[in-house]
Amino acid sequence: MPAPQAAADGWEALRQPGAVGLMRHAIAPGTGDPPGFRLDDCATQRNLDARGRAQARAAGAAIRARGIEIEGVFTSRWCRARETAELLALGQVEDLPALDSFFAERGRRDAQTAALAAFIAAQPTGARLILVTHQVNITALTGRVPRSGEIVVVHRLPGGGVEVAGSILVAP
Repeated sequence: MPAPQAAADGWEALRQPGAVGLMRHAIAPGTGDPPGFRLDDCATQRNLDARGRAQARAAGAAIRARGIEIEGVFTSRWCRARETAELLALGQVEDLPALDSFFAERGRRDAQTAALAAFIAAQPTGARLILVTHQVNITALTGRVPRSGEIVVVHRLPGGGVEVAGSILVAP
């Protein structure tokens, strides 16, 4: 298993009750999606490669090895995000359209980011979550630009919103 790398406070931040790990899908070579891609056909999308699949498995193993219990795993409906979420093996994976990429439709940014923030705020206070999504979504919510497979850990603020508490990257 590759050695996990983290900001000094990344693992401790994820361990805290109510932590939310915003994970950019694991390595999927390229940028965006091919013209004419369809959500219901993974063959038309940019997908994880062998390194990405290994990275996703290693990230899940690193979380489990630290005894961090995750109460919910949610994912974008893009195949690379769903496969990442499933390979983490942290529990049942649920689709969440607010996590879908808006890379090709930047006009959806504000409404979708608001929907994601509302979803996070509505979750049980102490629930630790992993949300597998895309760079544009994480950047819109946090201002951070994560690398493939990186988990940006946020804590919820009273009254809504989030603050970045750390990050974790498991190398491929």
